[in-house]
Formats: sequence, C-alpha cells, structure tokens
Amino acid sequence: MAHNGRWALILGASSGFGAAAARALATEGFGILGVHLDRRSGMPAVDALCADLLALGVPVRFFNANAASADTRATVLDAMPALMGDAPVGVLLHSLAFGTLRPFVPPPDSGAAVSTSRNVDMTLDVMAHSLVYWVQDLVTAGRLGRGGRVFAMTSGGSRQVFPSYGPVSAAKAALESHVRQLALELAPRGCTVNAILAGVTDTAALRKIPGNDEIREKARLRNPHGRLTTPEDVAACLVTLSGPGTHWLTGNVLQVDGGETVCA
Repeated sequence: MAHNGRWALILGASSGFGAAAARALATEGFGILGVHLDRRSGMPAVDALCADLLALGVPVRFFNANAASADTRATVLDAMPALMGDAPVGVLLHSLAFGTLRPFVPPPDSGAAVSTSRNVDMTLDVMAHSLVYWVQDLVTAGRLGRGGRVFAMTSGGSRQVFPSYGPVSAAKAALESHVRQLALELAPRGCTVNAILAGVTDTAALRKIPGNDEIREKARLRNPHGRLTTPEDVAACLVTLSGPGTHWLTGNVLQVDGGETVCA
C-alpha cells in the first residue's frame, strides 16, 4: 500500500507490541518513525523489520537511541521536517519496557538486591514520565494535534502485585494517571489519549519477570480463547482505534485481552 500521508511514531519499535504495531500501521499506509534501543546483536532483526516496512511502500526511519532521553527527543524532532514536511504525528505509541525487577524489601535471609532510589526513579522515568515529555515536545513543535491518537502500553501490574515487580507496577500506575491527565489537557486540541492493557503476551519483557511461566499458564487457562494474547492481536486493535471514528474515546484503560480479565 502507498503512503497515506499519515505518520506513526513508535517508542519501543523493534520488538513485541511496538514491532507488531509498526507492521500493522505500515500495512495501512502509515509512515513509520521508530525509536528503539538495541545492541549490535539485535540489529539484524531491526534491519529485517525495516526492510519489511519499506517493502510495503511507506517511508521508514528508525533511531537506535534511548527514548527516555531529552537528546533523543530533540534528534527525532529535528529530523521530522526532512522526513515528514509539515505533516503531524497521527499516532504516538509508547511501548517502552525497560525497568528494574527487584523487590523493595527482600525475603528474609535471601541476600537479594533491592530496588534503590535510582532504580525506581529510572523505571518511572522510562516507563511512565517519558510519555509526558514526548507529548510536550511534540505539541510544542506543532507535531501533535487534531486527529492525533496517543496510546500507552500498560499492564495488569498497575493494579496487581507480583514478586520483584514493585518499580514496574508503580510505573504502570503512574502511566495510567498520565494518560488520564493528558486526555484532559489534549482534548481541546482534538487529540485522544488511551492506555492499552493487553492480555498476558509472551514477549521478551514478560520473560524477564520472575515466575513468568506460571503467569503465562494461568492466563492461557482462563482466556476463553484458550491461548495467550499476541502482539498482532493488539496491533490490529490499534489500527482500528487510530481511525477518525474514535475521536470521542479518550482517557481510558482499554483491555485488549480476548476476555482474559472477565474470566479471572
């Protein structure tokens, strides 16, 4: 499909939900700006993703940099005129999964490392606060406005507890709060903001959580479809949610889980 003139900016674009969203949106004609942070060993997969997106006939530019950095935001925004002309960002997806998985207080006699103030601050900055800073800079630059769609990937950890998940849980709760506040403040600009709460999905980020085998199996058993959610399930919903008919849908946590939660 040829480029439809709309652009998607995906934070965390190289794998999981971000990569699936890039493919789905590019299939619908969106140009793709991706920000990711990968070591050299991960670059072949990133290069393959970019090649697939370009083969769909849309413009693509990826930045291998820390999406939570002010310098990265400046670099991406500075590159936009040459890439996009005056076009705005039609879809912003915040899908950053980088945080500390350590307990606040370790089990007795475990000798486990605990979450320090630096760990907690970093986790909240990357997984929650960076959404606010990207929106601020995009609005200031005139790149986000009427018709824009902002999505942030949250998780059940915003309400539930898991071993060693405290910093990430706090970040997800903060992220949902930021979504509500941004929905209020961007409404006069005609831009919607929603959080996406996917069902349990077998991603690299999930596999870093202690006890993830049990989490996945329990989710599979209670999901009425008899399987886990996939990144492609979520990406397909994001494409629909990015359309003009969702202009009155904002400030929500949208469960995209195949009924997993209602069967808990």
